[in-house]
Amino acid sequence: MTTPDPLRNFVVRFTQLHDAGLEPSRLQREGTELLRQLVAQDTWLPEAFAQPSPERYSQYLLHCDPLERFSVVSFVWGPGQQTPLHDHRVWGLIGMLRGRESETQYTRTADGQFLPEDVTFLDPGDVAALTPGVNDYHRVANALEDRPSISIHVYGANIGGVARATYDPQTGTEKPFISGYSSQQTPNLWDRSHERRSA
Repeated sequence: MTTPDPLRNFVVRFTQLHDAGLEPSRLQREGTELLRQLVAQDTWLPEAFAQPSPERYSQYLLHCDPLERFSVVSFVWGPGQQTPLHDHRVWGLIGMLRGRESETQYTRTADGQFLPEDVTFLDPGDVAALTPGVNDYHRVANALEDRPSISIHVYGANIGGVARATYDPQTGTEKPFISGYSSQQTPNLWDRSHERRSA
C-alpha cells in the first residue's frame, strides 16, 4: 500500500534543516542521510508520479518549499532513456529508488569543451551529490534496457523554474533551457484523515 508518510516526514525534516540556517555544504551532508533513509523504502511513491513516458524521461514535482529554497522531484526513466549533457546551477542530491542509473561526469576545459570522466552507477539506496563549480556537468541514463528506473532528486531551488543549459560535448555550444515538470499535480502529503480515523 502506498503511503505518503515517508515523503512527508522527509519534507518536514529537510525544512527543519533549512530553518536551522545551515551552510550549503552541511545542509547537503545532513540532507544526504535524510534522502538515504527515504529511498531505503519503496512504499511511498504514488503511481501517478512513477509513470514513464515513451518519448523522454519524466520529471514529477513531489514538493516545493513555499519559499522555493528546495524542491523534491521523482525522475522516471523509461528503458534506455537518458539526458543530454547539462548543468544545474544549484546544489543537488540524487537518491536511487528503483532500477539502476548511470552518471557520466564531465569536466569543462578552458576553451569550453567537455571531457567525460568515469561512469558511475547508482543502485537502490545509493545517494550522490552535485555542487556547482565542483561536479555540476553530467549526463544521466537509465542503465537498464528492459524496465524503468526511478530516482528521487532534491535541489536547492525550484528546479523546474531554474534557467539552466544543455551542452554539445564536442563544441561546448550552450543551449539554454528551463525544464518545467511533467505534471501539473503534486502528491497530497497533508491529508491525515485516514491515519487519524484509524487511530
